[in-house]
Amino acid sequence: MASVTVLDGGMGKALAEMGAPFRQPEWSAAALMEGPEWVERAHDEFVAAGAEVLTTNNYAVAPFHLGEDRFSDLGDRLSALAGELARRSADRAGSGVRVAGSLPPLFGSYRPDLFDAVQAPAMLARVVAALDPWVDVFLAETQSSLAEARCSAEAASRTGKPLWLAVTLRDEVPLAEGPAVLRSGESVAELVALASEMGAEAVLFNCSRPEVMTSAVLDAVAAADRSLAVGVYANAFEPVSVRGAANEVVSAHRADLEQGRWPLFVNDWLLAGATIVGGCCGVMPRHLAEIRGTVDRFLADRPS
Repeated sequence: MASVTVLDGGMGKALAEMGAPFRQPEWSAAALMEGPEWVERAHDEFVAAGAEVLTTNNYAVAPFHLGEDRFSDLGDRLSALAGELARRSADRAGSGVRVAGSLPPLFGSYRPDLFDAVQAPAMLARVVAALDPWVDVFLAETQSSLAEARCSAEAASRTGKPLWLAVTLRDEVPLAEGPAVLRSGESVAELVALASEMGAEAVLFNCSRPEVMTSAVLDAVAAADRSLAVGVYANAFEPVSVRGAANEVVSAHRADLEQGRWPLFVNDWLLAGATIVGGCCGVMPRHLAEIRGTVDRFLADRPS
């Protein structure tokens, strides 16, 4: 293993914990609208904790969170602002920090049944155009189905910039037996095939419990050729029912993940073949520092 890229953590709860504007249904978009300086400060804190990639804070700049009218009126401006804020923080940090442009679920996280394949292409085209001047890579994240991931990939492909495809996995309690699957029930092998078809640089698994990630990484590594990177950024929340959508309520943190368990999970992902790791919802700068330290120790212990 030559290197591992460390992503940032979850912006929404980080902003809330800092005291930034944060509420439902706007979620992390509230800070973009009312206190963008908080967003830049959060990016800076993740850089200080060891992040090498900052994801733009436009996850909630979507009809699900803003409503269709506000998304129509404000979506372009807020997405561009999210790109600019991440770019400024990355540039201050130096050449080692990149910016990933978030292509979020537009119609509700964890809900493949709500994906609108008719409306999505035009909406995603607007997000891509607004972010493109500021970002180094596009990150389609928390995708619940192959149809959703394909639509995001097609929107990003027109820029010629690298594409990372991140999907969320079923993680309801009790954990399902058998292989890891997308929220839609589709397989990791099918995701890898789509990523290869679309020319993606990486497949990732995000916004699911850390316990379900290792099997997904193993399946992806087995199905992929060596040119496709595999990554993980799990959340720190109690799981949401398969019938619900993420961010409909402010989810509770898992207390057990405040007790030094992140290094155990991260080591498992790295041993399984992940070369990109970070955090999703509920992963604060203090947790990311643990992840960064785990990656550094892992690489130091590997044969050169």
